[in-house]
Amino acid sequence: MTRDRELSVEHLSVGYHERLVIEALDLAIPPGAITAIVGANACGKSTLLRSMSRLLSPRAGQVLLDGKAVHRMPAKQLARELGLLPQAPIAPEGITVSDLVGRGRHPHQRILSRWSTADDEAVADALTVTDTFELADRPVDELSGGQRQRVWIAMALAQRTDVLLLDEPTTFLDVSHQVEVLDLLTDLNAERGTTIVMVLHDLNLAARYADHLIALADGQLHAAGTPAEVLTPEMVRTVFGLNSDVITDPVSGQPLMLPKGRHHSLV
Repeated sequence: MTRDRELSVEHLSVGYHERLVIEALDLAIPPGAITAIVGANACGKSTLLRSMSRLLSPRAGQVLLDGKAVHRMPAKQLARELGLLPQAPIAPEGITVSDLVGRGRHPHQRILSRWSTADDEAVADALTVTDTFELADRPVDELSGGQRQRVWIAMALAQRTDVLLLDEPTTFLDVSHQVEVLDLLTDLNAERGTTIVMVLHDLNLAARYADHLIALADGQLHAAGTPAEVLTPEMVRTVFGLNSDVITDPVSGQPLMLPKGRHHSLV
């Protein structure tokens, strides 16, 4: 089991060049839970996740892990405690699946240390749970988009961090594999206590799988809380500019958003 880690954002402002995307944001991530970040395109979801993993330096404020600013932590130490799957990762040309997943173990390697049994077990486990074990010897660039996405998730899992950040982990996946990946992350959270923070576009999947929702609008926190507290017609209208009804999902018991239009259909 992992231990609960306190991840929070204090008065964070961050952006690109002259453009400020997030300004004076404060929020706390519930330890040991699954948090989904939702919001319209260009609202700052990925920017927030990149800042939390210290890929982006803050203009002001800070991101804290157990009270320590992540931007001041040694890179290797942070990589042993917090893992990131970015939105569009790029694999080195010709690298095989097993070699790529094995890179998730690099933060645990020390100078002159040898590959260990624990490393083998972590890689094998990650390949198995993502259903990519049979692809281990294949070059990553020969895989389909869905297969590649599962391999990248396997690399993140092999890192075995207490906190895992994922930017749209269901990208390129069909509906069946989207559910499989989210079920996998739910099992990881339940079995290991891993704190998971993920950006999702699908509001209904976010409400179904997350314990905690964060809704962003124009770089600001619009709402945070349980899916029942956050996923409301008012939030959908304000954040997404969409009129909707919200009912109870008969399967999960979580809120289910139905957009208003000529037909009521899931998104």
